[in-house]
Amino acid sequence: MRIVGGAHKGRIIVAPEGDTIRPTGDRVRESLFNILAHHDFSDELGADFDLDGARVLDLFAGTGALGLEAISRGASFALFVDDSIEARGAIRENMEALKLTGHAKLYKRDATNLGPRPGSVGPKFSLVFLDPPYRKGLAELALASVVAGDWVEPHALFVVEEHAEAGFVAPQGFVEIDRRKYGLSEIVFLKQDTDAA
Repeated sequence: MRIVGGAHKGRIIVAPEGDTIRPTGDRVRESLFNILAHHDFSDELGADFDLDGARVLDLFAGTGALGLEAISRGASFALFVDDSIEARGAIRENMEALKLTGHAKLYKRDATNLGPRPGSVGPKFSLVFLDPPYRKGLAELALASVVAGDWVEPHALFVVEEHAEAGFVAPQGFVEIDRRKYGLSEIVFLKQDTDAA
């Protein structure tokens, strides 16, 4: 796997051996980041969205591929969250290889039970990636956890990757903006439902 665009384009991303981690493939990442770069989300979010300067929360981070790609393309900071020791080892190695000190942090935490946002991670996040193990309903739990812990800006963009046949629907408190299918994967773009009571 490699970073597919931006300042670190072509750099290799280390992944743990075995099949416990399922990183987002290069082609899907390239398509996803083309959307993030070129789609105007301002009408849907009610505010301007720009990947350049974004603060990224990468949940179920795995190899960190999504957050690393975001930093390569101009995001100012990424927080990688994963409770797997193998995943955190790979993310740490990738962060060090790309010299991301000051631009990234790594947290050992269950993405479905984040708790309150600690001051040590800085301001709220504007872009959230959720790439959980498929077909387990974990994205829905993590979305609720993010909001409950006050981790995100009011007009944040959420990007969920799920199995195309999992039947993912936006949970209560969220609205689907867009949905794209790539083989067995599906990318769903969400925002918070600011009209919810």
